[in-house]
Amino acid sequence: MFEDRRLLNKLKNGKSDALARIYEKYKNDLLALAMSLLDDKTQADDVVHDVYLAFARNAQTIRLKSSLKGYLLTSVANRVRNIARSQDRIQIGLEIERIDSPCDCPQKQEMLSEKFQKVESALALLPFDQREVVTLHFQAGLKFKDIAKAQGVSINTILSRYRYAINKLRSMLNSEAQK
Repeated sequence: MFEDRRLLNKLKNGKSDALARIYEKYKNDLLALAMSLLDDKTQADDVVHDVYLAFARNAQTIRLKSSLKGYLLTSVANRVRNIARSQDRIQIGLEIERIDSPCDCPQKQEMLSEKFQKVESALALLPFDQREVVTLHFQAGLKFKDIAKAQGVSINTILSRYRYAINKLRSMLNSEAQK
């Protein structure tokens, strides 16, 4: 956190190496979030670059209330939300990291892959606002209060969206398991 504030101050004082350091420090997290929400690498790259461009342009006016990482992650989520609003339909999925099993058993790897695909498919069926909360909480590691603040809604709204999403996911995955 201290390093982030120092980097932001350097950026405000015209040190371009500070922007490069911030980019290197957070680009993977931002890209992972964008990929989770968009499921399109090219579009995810564009979103991350747009966020950094806006960040560099507005650095002078930025006042961090929490972490720089949280600020940037929220900016990515907001940009994706804007994209979703501007399109009639957007396909959003969750890119789940594949877990390396300690066992090299092909059957186990295939079973894990199948489970991840089911979760990914179920997540894609959720309404955008619910999918966004789940993704920001699990993948980006944001707290519910930070998500609420970033979206300009109450924490109760965020908690409700999360609860509805988890209940829908359980229902979809349980019905899938019974087939």
